[in-house]
Amino acid sequence: MSPNLESHIKSQVPALLLRRFFGGAGRRDEAKHLQQRPPVPPLPPAGRRRVFVQTETGCVLGMDLDRGDNAHTVKRRLQLALNVPTGETSLTFGDRVLENDLSFIRSDSPLLLTRNSINRSCSTPCLCPVSKDFEHKDRSGLVEMLGCSISCARVKRLVDDVVTAIRSGVDPVPIGSGLGGSYYFRNISGDRVAIVKPTDEEPFAPNNPKGFVGRALGQPGLKKSVRVGETGFREVAAYLLDHDNFANVPPTALVKITHSIFHINCPVNGGSPAHDQKQQVSSKIASFQQFIAHDFDASDHGTSSFPVAAVHRIGILDIRIFNTDRHAGNVLVRKLDGDTGRFGCQTELFPIDHGLCLPENLEDPYFEWIHWAQSSIPFSEEELEYIKNLDPMRDVAMLRRELPIIREACLRVLVLCTIFLKEAAASGLCLAEIGEMMTREFRGLEEEPSKLEVVCMEARRKLAEWEPYSPVIEQGEDMDFQFSLDMLGEYNDVIRSPRFNGLGAKGNGFRNPLSKLVESIDEDNDDDDGRSESSKRSSERVHSGGLKFPSADKSSGSNGSVHALNRSADEQLPSSVCFVRLSDMNAEEWNIFLEKFQELLKEALQERAAAAGQRMKQRLGTSCKF
Repeated sequence: MSPNLESHIKSQVPALLLRRFFGGAGRRDEAKHLQQRPPVPPLPPAGRRRVFVQTETGCVLGMDLDRGDNAHTVKRRLQLALNVPTGETSLTFGDRVLENDLSFIRSDSPLLLTRNSINRSCSTPCLCPVSKDFEHKDRSGLVEMLGCSISCARVKRLVDDVVTAIRSGVDPVPIGSGLGGSYYFRNISGDRVAIVKPTDEEPFAPNNPKGFVGRALGQPGLKKSVRVGETGFREVAAYLLDHDNFANVPPTALVKITHSIFHINCPVNGGSPAHDQKQQVSSKIASFQQFIAHDFDASDHGTSSFPVAAVHRIGILDIRIFNTDRHAGNVLVRKLDGDTGRFGCQTELFPIDHGLCLPENLEDPYFEWIHWAQSSIPFSEEELEYIKNLDPMRDVAMLRRELPIIREACLRVLVLCTIFLKEAAASGLCLAEIGEMMTREFRGLEEEPSKLEVVCMEARRKLAEWEPYSPVIEQGEDMDFQFSLDMLGEYNDVIRSPRFNGLGAKGNGFRNPLSKLVESIDEDNDDDDGRSESSKRSSERVHSGGLKFPSADKSSGSNGSVHALNRSADEQLPSSVCFVRLSDMNAEEWNIFLEKFQELLKEALQERAAAAGQRMKQRLGTSCKF
């Protein structure tokens, strides 16, 4: 069933046409309308901007901002249109809480309305204010793209095909796999052309169709440093960062899309969700990605036939964006040259599902390609040149321009990982070695920080020595963006842990974490025939799909209470596995931290290379004895 909205993309449908369509025009009139060329959308009046306001329960309303509008007037319009309470709420745009000045908000920007303080049980229904005349109140287009001028050209053609198909009665198809809600959108021939993932149907989001609910938008999600409702813009960021389509990321954009197929758990207009689902037209903010025709994914195919260059290019992207979920299931495989055989054929790889990249802080990434043979082959000259030309500051400027909703903490992770990649590749490390340095290990029952985190921890220690202790800095009051963290106290607790104490639990001295970089090489090579701890851990994680679900914590309680949304996502969940944070530093501290990080990283890489070379000489000497 196609929705009743018949408007062109980004066009304001005249009231006469609305009355005509909502009044039940005949099929003959509709067919005649489809044959006509859609009118050119009118230019907005000077000073006006089109924005899309989303409530924490997922409901979306498009509205025009005038020069004199502020957060109060936006809330008032939302209250009148959707009949939702706006008291004790905040209007946010990424890190920023909006108040009087909205002049910096660009057209086609998504805003989020959140409650300042929520104490709600997970069993409390998340009401989505959808009524029978909702489509009358929001006269937006059927599909409207949100920013991202770089991706507009390629994605807009797909959007046009999807709109034409929906108007012709070709409905999307829900996708049964995965933990979140996702849909195949088709063209007029019925072929799949796009995959749409609404932000309010993600795992734990209010309108998740598969039972994984209990949190509002903006709270921690599957990964504690990735908030619920924010995986969509990360999908877009991965595409924007894939310069020249180096890794084959499909074209992706953020859209506001309207259709009755979308899932709503608890409408407020009475009746059961199943009954209302067939009648209600709901608008969603979602990621819109081109569907890639493929033969299978990497989990169904032997990896030996994968091109070395394709594996390297996907790995380079994963390192830059700190992908925490690169398992074989999100690498699509297409056979080339008309080969009908399943194995031993030439293949092309397409990485998808980047919603868990660019976390707000360093977590434990997952790179399945670490154990593929291709990742142990040195980079080619072309790949090294690509890495050399990467400019993290230019990438940050591009994302701020094209995707201004992205959080500052995510950009810092991008900068840190790009610098790490450039230095490690220049030092001669292969892809597998770089990935291993970013991956944590288990020793006994404890999770140890990665080599990358160890360097970051030492850089934080040197930063603390550079500037004396200040309560203002510790409380995070002098910051350029909104993160309220008590970081330094927790950081000191981590580095004073017995695992970093040279004398064990009874010792009093502090052990330089950088010594772990060299020691780990010798430990990994002590038994040539045995598997490393990271390999064993990876094998265990493959069976769970590469995702580690948040474990229950007695401090969080069983009622799923929610903290204030002006705190970082990683702070709202247990912080025992966060060894170092990047989000609490002000601009000056961040710059000093980067300087210290680069100095320490070069030293660590030199020591690692020297230790590896010495080990290789010992091996060669042993193997050459007759």
